[in-house]
Amino acid sequence: MSTRLASNEIALQRAYYAETAEKYDEMHVENNEGHAFAMQFFLSIIRELGVQSILDVGSGTGRALFEVKERIPHVKVIGIEPSPELRGIGHSKGLAHDELIDGDAMKLDFPDASIDLVCEFGALHHIPRPSEAVSEMLRVAKTAIFISDTNNFGQGSRLSRLMKQTLNAARLWPLADWLKTKGKGYTITAGDGLAYSYSVFTDFPKIRAACASVHLMNTKNAGPDLYRQAPTVAILGLKRKGAIRGKQKSI
Repeated sequence: MSTRLASNEIALQRAYYAETAEKYDEMHVENNEGHAFAMQFFLSIIRELGVQSILDVGSGTGRALFEVKERIPHVKVIGIEPSPELRGIGHSKGLAHDELIDGDAMKLDFPDASIDLVCEFGALHHIPRPSEAVSEMLRVAKTAIFISDTNNFGQGSRLSRLMKQTLNAARLWPLADWLKTKGKGYTITAGDGLAYSYSVFTDFPKIRAACASVHLMNTKNAGPDLYRQAPTVAILGLKRKGAIRGKQKSI
């Protein structure tokens, strides 16, 4: 991707968020059942892992940060969000300026293994090179990463899914997506702004290689084969073995 093209896409994204900042929560939060479902699981995992610090990548107005602060107030939260308008909304609602900060998901300004848990909710499909963001999340995370995002290969009708999965198996999906978007590589919609066709399964091998264990969950109703049937998926990657130790109960 050329620098010129990337700059154009960033400008389009920034303009969209600037125009929709005041109604962002209504458009992107209240009607997003998948991420709401993932959030409840996420909150329980924080307690089980004994997490003391969280970094949220692509925070928007800080929804995830507010949830954690309300439910588990002792945990230190930091969110990065490049849109000043969205950060402004978060700050006006009560987030401190050192809790919701400017930042680049593809180049996180944090040392290696410096944050207990690094997470993202629906941000990766808005990033031009999501694999770089996932690499950065894995680098910064000490205990775990949590991803809740799209699976383009599980979206659409049965025929549409089959076609995309077949193209992906033949390594032709990037070309098909390029043709579908007329060479842009992205789509723009009123409800989601500029977005890329993305699947969390594309980065699964990277997560698997960096974590001691990886756990998958559909966040919207789907069949047992998440790759082929789930439109959105949550991934929990644990960096060390035995991070979650269930209490044994004798019978």
